[in-house]
Amino acid sequence: MLYDTHYKEAKKVTFKKYDLNISGLLFLPSGFDENKKYPAIVITHPGGGVKEQCSSLYGWNLAQNGFIALAFDASYQGESDGIPRCLEDPTSRVEDIRSAVDYLTTLDFVDEDKIGAMGVCAGGGYTMNAIQTDLRIKAAAGISTWDVGDSAKNGFPGVNEENFLQNLLTEVAKARTAQAKGEEPKYWKYVPETEEEIKNAPSVIAKEASEYYRTQRCFYPTTTNRYLVSSNDKLAAWDAFCHIDTVSPRPILLIVGSKADTLYYSEDCYKKALEPKEIFTIQNATHVDLYDKPQFVNQVVEKLVSYFKKYLLGE
Repeated sequence: MLYDTHYKEAKKVTFKKYDLNISGLLFLPSGFDENKKYPAIVITHPGGGVKEQCSSLYGWNLAQNGFIALAFDASYQGESDGIPRCLEDPTSRVEDIRSAVDYLTTLDFVDEDKIGAMGVCAGGGYTMNAIQTDLRIKAAAGISTWDVGDSAKNGFPGVNEENFLQNLLTEVAKARTAQAKGEEPKYWKYVPETEEEIKNAPSVIAKEASEYYRTQRCFYPTTTNRYLVSSNDKLAAWDAFCHIDTVSPRPILLIVGSKADTLYYSEDCYKKALEPKEIFTIQNATHVDLYDKPQFVNQVVEKLVSYFKKYLLGE
């Protein structure tokens, strides 16, 4: 990896989501004392990502600042249980977050009244949704937040395709029918891989994500770069921010790069939310820059630490 994500420094853990085993990485503060109580943060990875990538980078940094941090693989993905593999189901992803909170409450060294949550990209959208219904999450933050429901209905940022949703659901219908008749499940790539695919990618973020996930910049072997085509009907039915106004007086924080083509997702969330809320803009950063580039990540970490200390610890 070009930048160290620090996943090797975490403790490997598993926890339950219904009958599934969810694979996690638990980051502990320096000088950890199991007899003390610590604030804790659940960290949710992007679509197509795994816990060893940007989730671990932020988990390690939060632990260096006194927090317990839990990064995990979504069910059906990475090292977590779940069939069918590579399912991207927003409802399931939010339940993953709730289950991660469940797990944290069982740890004697976690202060269950001081639990926060954060996520990157799609993980930010899922986090903003989870706080709407899980009152145990006292503060939430989204980094380069993405509303997967909006992009399934209206297309990816920078892509303008006529009849996008109708065309998408037509492909879903074909895939589901074929599978029902005994054919193999159909998958699509998350990001382009070949030079030709990258050259013809219709959006900036697709090219950025390809560099992040599919090169030595941050490739990890459990990332398969595929998801079930039949995930798309679930994505299209989703609305990450539908009841974000009900979260107040618990706070939300949105951190986004000034050059991110996904900026409008954070702006949409901010507009719908009630106080306390904040958008923190990292100048000259793109969407994927906030995943791992030190000059931008350091700014994000500084803001996250001050935010969670304020709202979880009252500092």
